[in-house]
Order: sequence, then structure tokens, then C-alpha cells
Amino acid sequence: MTINLFDDASWMSLRPLTFTRPVADLRIGILTIAEKWAKHLKADFGFHTQDYLSIKYAPKPDANLFINGSVCPDEALLNAVVNLKAGEVLCKKDVIVAYIADRHDSETVKSLKQIEYAGDFIHIVYPEHIFGHNPAEIRKDFKLLTEGRSSAKLSGTNQLLGDDIFLEEGAKAECSVFNTTYGPIYIGKNAEVWEGSLIRGSFALCDNSSIKMGAKIYSGTTIGPNSRAGGEINNAVIWGNSAKGHEGYLGNSVMGEWCNIGADTNNSNLKNNYAEVKLYDYESRKMRNTNLQFCGLIMADHAKSGINTMFNTGTVVGVSANVFGGGLPPNHISDFSWGGGNSFEAYKLDKMLETTEKVFARKNLPLGEVDKNIIAKIFELTESYRRF
Repeated sequence: MTINLFDDASWMSLRPLTFTRPVADLRIGILTIAEKWAKHLKADFGFHTQDYLSIKYAPKPDANLFINGSVCPDEALLNAVVNLKAGEVLCKKDVIVAYIADRHDSETVKSLKQIEYAGDFIHIVYPEHIFGHNPAEIRKDFKLLTEGRSSAKLSGTNQLLGDDIFLEEGAKAECSVFNTTYGPIYIGKNAEVWEGSLIRGSFALCDNSSIKMGAKIYSGTTIGPNSRAGGEINNAVIWGNSAKGHEGYLGNSVMGEWCNIGADTNNSNLKNNYAEVKLYDYESRKMRNTNLQFCGLIMADHAKSGINTMFNTGTVVGVSANVFGGGLPPNHISDFSWGGGNSFEAYKLDKMLETTEKVFARKNLPLGEVDKNIIAKIFELTESYRRF
């Protein structure tokens, strides 16, 4: 089977996280949304996304099953999708979940027979939905990845509460405490938990990632792949090739790919007056109420912070922003910004690409023309948000 995952309006409301990817490439739980569907359906997959992203995230030309990339699968929803017939579209009110047709366009969808889905499902619409639904998605992905398989052995130097832990081949952990009584713990291939770490499930450490000595990790946290983390982390999702390697607090947050947080960087996830947290919305260009009391940092790809940076409750950091210096920066730090406090200037594209090439080189990867062109396009798309 071959499927294509399409962006709906969520691509707009999930910015700045989606400037660099289709919605289905968001990681929540252990896997990306695309990987979840593909593994369940034993399918190859492609994407229908924004034109400038399509060179990297291309559609599969032979696919006739189209699935909404912002919808996370579960058993009941999978059954409904599998039972779809040609010419049918599965909907939940105004959300198109999936359909079978010869092509992907709005006119085709309008011509299909509507099948109303009666159940509920996880629909990722706003950035805070990623950390909010992460505990449930870790549990679902844990079952999907480990059912019927045997874990690698956990070293006897560790202390284990409960038995809901799974180590992939090459995973290592020594002299640490794992508490699975609140949720499962997954340690990916060649991932390592260093000595003295305290980890409470649900938790996922993805392939080739590491937890540094003495880390304190709370429920609902995902790290990696190819990432490193330390300090205190609570209900946060850190994507691939990123680093929060030092002391400091990260809570109720999403940290994108190729990001780095300097030593003793902290974020607030609760306002002093306990009021509901607002986040910057790219579509309205205003603050949007999340209706959440706990909401921390949303950091897009390639963003970085210097040592001792303080992020206020509900801060959105755009693509390739570089934040440093004293004081609290604003709640929205626009894409390709350079500075700290209330003093920012544009992060010039050539300088940003020069730094990014060095970051990729540390992982023994080249920064190819496709990625350069995507970054250049995002620089252009976000120009009007930089008001210096």
C-alpha cells in the first residue's frame, strides 16, 4: 500500500513549527504522524504539502489513499480508514480524515460520498497540542513498536519501578532510576542514559540520543532522535538533532530540529497570576488564548539561545532565531531574529546559512541545496513579521 498525507488548515495554525515541514512530519509520541500511519498500514508514504516544501517532501504518484497529516491514528480510526471504498471520504464534521480517489484536489473531494466518523481522535491543530497529547501518543507508539517483541536487557546497576520498559538494540543505561508506574519508557537504538538520571514515564528517548548525568525527566517527554538532553525536563518534546545539554528547566514545551539551548536557559510554564496562557498566532498576528494554565516554550527549527536565557510563559521563537543576553525577551521572537531583551535585528540569511553548515558538519552531514532553498524561502515568507 502507498499513501499520501496531506496538509489541512492546521499547517497555517501550527506555524512556526511547520514552516520547515509538512504537518505529518511532526513528531509526537515516539514517531512522526506519517510514520505512525505507515507502520499501522504497512505502507510507503509521501506528502501533499506547500509547494516550496514539495522538493524535499514529495508525493507518491501511485497513491490513491489520502490521509489528513494532522490526524493521529488509533485502532477505531484505522478500521474506518481501512474499510473506505473508492470514491468515499471519511469526515468528522468539517475535518476531512481520509479518502480514496485518483487525485488530490478540493473538487475531487467534493464529488466523493461522505462517510461521517462517529468517534473521536487526536487532531493536531496548534503547537501546544504536541506536548498536550504527547503522553497518550507515547503510550500508543510504545504498544505499536514493542508488541510481540523482547526488550534488550537493562543493566543491573539501574533501579526499575514497574516493568513497562523497552530497550532497542544497542541502548545503554547505567546507575539510573526508571519509574514506569506512571507510563511506559522507551529507549531507542544506540541511545544512552548516563549515570544518575531520574526518569518517570511516559518517556521516549529516540534512536542515537542521550540523557546526560543527573538529569531529571518527568512524564510526557520525548527526546530525539540524534539529540542530547540534560537538566530538568517536564512534558516536553525535543525533535531530532537538537541539544538541551545543560542545567535549566524546560516544561510544557516543543523544541524543534537543529536547535540548541545554552547552559542555564530556563522557561516559565506558569504565569504568576495563574491565568491562562496566550501564544502568538501567525495567522491573526495576535496573541491567542490556549485555555491552558501550563504552557511554556515553542521553538521552531534552527533556533538557538545563549547561556542564562530566560523565556517567559508562552513564548514562541521563530525559525532560525538566535536569542541571547540579559532580560526577558518578548513572547514572540520573529523568525531570523538576532538579539536579546527588547533589542533585535535581522539575522542575515548568509550568516545563518554559514552557521547552519557548521551545525550540520558536526553531525557529519552536508547542508544541501534543497535545505538551503527551503530556508531561503522561509526567510522571504517571514520578512513581514520582523519589525525592528
